[in-house]
Amino acid sequence: MKKNPYKGLFIAFEGLDGSGQTTQANLLKNYFKKQGLSVVLTKEPTLDSNAGKKIKKILNKKIEVMPNHLQELFAEDRNWHQKNRVIPALKQGKVVISDRSQFSSFAFGAASGTNLNYLFSLNDEFIMPDLVILLKTSPKTSIERIEKRGTEKTLFEKEKQLEKVWSVFEELSKQFKNIIIVDGEKSIEEIHNQVKKLWEKYYENYSR
Repeated sequence: MKKNPYKGLFIAFEGLDGSGQTTQANLLKNYFKKQGLSVVLTKEPTLDSNAGKKIKKILNKKIEVMPNHLQELFAEDRNWHQKNRVIPALKQGKVVISDRSQFSSFAFGAASGTNLNYLFSLNDEFIMPDLVILLKTSPKTSIERIEKRGTEKTLFEKEKQLEKVWSVFEELSKQFKNIIIVDGEKSIEEIHNQVKKLWEKYYENYSR
């Protein structure tokens, strides 16, 4: 994957389904805006590309595809996402906060049986986030939070499947220095405070 060559900063939130990454991404966006930063909040998969629309149907179990094909769709959608949302904002010097990135493809894809090296190759030409905040929650906690939503569970939202996903996330955190694990079992406010401290520490040591 390519290192971000632009003047803007690229931050991604990752974790199991129900880990709270969407909530924390929104809170960080609001925090940055109060600091006077220009921020773009975005999400993967998108609902704008044809691939993204098909992914939604697959995750909602309306259609079935082989695991490899699903990951190819994620890569296709990511290509659209980076070209149309991420890179233009980074070129303008904005902070881009993404709710998920290619690291979700690696973790969820490998947990479903897709070869990790193949997943790396699918994402080889994409820009890698400068900072990945990985929220650590147990699969049990994640499922409990998902069930509280009162919506139907999506394709990957099973406890045993999430155990496999987290195992891959942990391995990835050992391979990539830009992944920082944050305790996602705490309250929303406590997690947000941890994220802010992490950002402050990261920004102090940051150099393009």
